[in-house]
Amino acid sequence: MATLDFAEHPHRRLNLLTGEWVLVSPHRTRRPWQGQIERLPPERLNPYEPDCYLCPGNARAGGRRNPHYTDTFVFDNDFAALLPETPPVAWNDSSLLMATGEPGVCRVICFSPRHDLTLARMDLQAIRKVVDTWIEQFVELASRPYINYVQIFENRGEMMGCSNPHPHCQVWANYSLPNEIQKESRCQLDYRDRMRSCLLCDYWQLEAARGERLVVENEHFLAVVPFWAIWPFETLLISRRHLGSIEQFSEAERDAFAEILKRLVTRYDNLFEVSFPYSMGFHQRPCDGGPYPEWHFHVHFYPPLLRSATIRKFMVGYEMLAMPQRDLTPEAAAARLREMSEQHYTERGG
Repeated sequence: MATLDFAEHPHRRLNLLTGEWVLVSPHRTRRPWQGQIERLPPERLNPYEPDCYLCPGNARAGGRRNPHYTDTFVFDNDFAALLPETPPVAWNDSSLLMATGEPGVCRVICFSPRHDLTLARMDLQAIRKVVDTWIEQFVELASRPYINYVQIFENRGEMMGCSNPHPHCQVWANYSLPNEIQKESRCQLDYRDRMRSCLLCDYWQLEAARGERLVVENEHFLAVVPFWAIWPFETLLISRRHLGSIEQFSEAERDAFAEILKRLVTRYDNLFEVSFPYSMGFHQRPCDGGPYPEWHFHVHFYPPLLRSATIRKFMVGYEMLAMPQRDLTPEAAAARLREMSEQHYTERGG
């Protein structure tokens, strides 16, 4: 009887959160690389930059000036993609051309007044302050009657479209549910209806028991390279307790979230000894007043680097036109990340 070897045979894996498939081609890791090579310059940043529009006391667009903040700092994005005054009206031409107005709010959260830091290099007390700020922003924005979803995300590094290295993230609060949230809502609800259980509660327990895709864990959270991962070193950070959104964290969970974030992103930096680029985003329940018992809080990390700090994985060709595809198996990626030290490479002696 034929058996499937995940390390050798091309195969598809089902993403339980979206219902979509990813093609895995492990044998392709042996091919010579002739694609684009990104040269990442070493980051030599100063604690303060006079021309940085996120540093304390500096001017932003339109003459606004930042306060001399000492921990986190939140402001409405000067070039917001969403505007609160937009009317949520529908437009329809012959049921072929359709559009709707999309009101919302876009904010920026500076993690630290220090221009030269990242989450990986901040201390736990400072990261805990960031966690508290994330929760405050979620609660405040979710309470607005025209806001139905709050997306917190960080783009780290120029490769991921980040225009400023100052440590910061963004919060976009939407009138409508984004596409990925709609897909994850359907799949989590379908699983709950079929299995009378929570999809991610069952999934994290399976991954914790198997261990082969587990990267790091503590009492309240664990991070795995998901079985269906698309990005080379993609990880999924999941709360052990079933909770729908970040404002439900206990004090102990706030501390544990800060700790596991630092441990995970430190491993990323140590992987290729660079300030590792990624897009990170929280996925949590909609905030339109519904109960959403199927929703389980989790965080996606999507890093583009493939084999070294100079080789990037693009989503092109077959991936854009047919389905996502990856060569490095999730098991191999998890093993690489587990091997990494939790002491940041810039802090090593010698």
